[in-house]
Amino acid sequence: KPKVVEQVNTSPPAQTANVHDNVNLDPSTSNHKVVVQETLEASRYTYMHVAENGSTYWMAVPKQDIEVGATYYYTGGLKKANFKSEEHDRVFETIYLVGQVSRAPSEAATSALERAQQQLGTNGGSEEHVHVEASEGTVSLKELFANRAKYAGKVIKVRGKCVKVNNNIMGTNWVHIQDGSDAANELDLTVTTKAHVAVGAVVEAEGKITLDKDFGAGYFYDIIMEDAHVHVQ
Repeated sequence: KPKVVEQVNTSPPAQTANVHDNVNLDPSTSNHKVVVQETLEASRYTYMHVAENGSTYWMAVPKQDIEVGATYYYTGGLKKANFKSEEHDRVFETIYLVGQVSRAPSEAATSALERAQQQLGTNGGSEEHVHVEASEGTVSLKELFANRAKYAGKVIKVRGKCVKVNNNIMGTNWVHIQDGSDAANELDLTVTTKAHVAVGAVVEAEGKITLDKDFGAGYFYDIIMEDAHVHVQ
């Protein structure tokens, strides 16, 4: 299940001593107007060095075209300390991860990342009992969760019912599947995939199992299947 590492809906601290006097810190009204000073491109993110009310700081958004010198608006955000970009071999002492920026204030009223928080945070336990029989070559969720270290880093196949799906978050689709192999019907495996799956569909998913996965956007998963090939049955 995902755990929010740190959520901060306040304005970013300054690179100068008096930033707290310049930027609104009320979480309920944390709307920001920034001017882009510099950008760095990565495979998942566009890093933006921005100026706001006389202070500068770094933020990151899902990869997109950002114009240097242009003004953008956003709401909220997630604060990360000592965030390392492997692609740039650089550690950002403080950076703010934002799900959406816009060129107009009205479009930034609700952060896409905040919507993702609400969606991704509801992980596990469907209201109805799920029972999906394992097929040849698949691993039950009961077995997977009980012996997760055995499967870490391995590509395996699981079979289950899609009980929840969140599409197009951080460049992928997040499918939650259950198979009912545990008596309490609480085991829920998050699967990231490019495939589009409808809630209620029975699927076979094949992908790599990763433990203790930190996506760098405030979400940490004890166990997850990544980049899976999903076959709807």
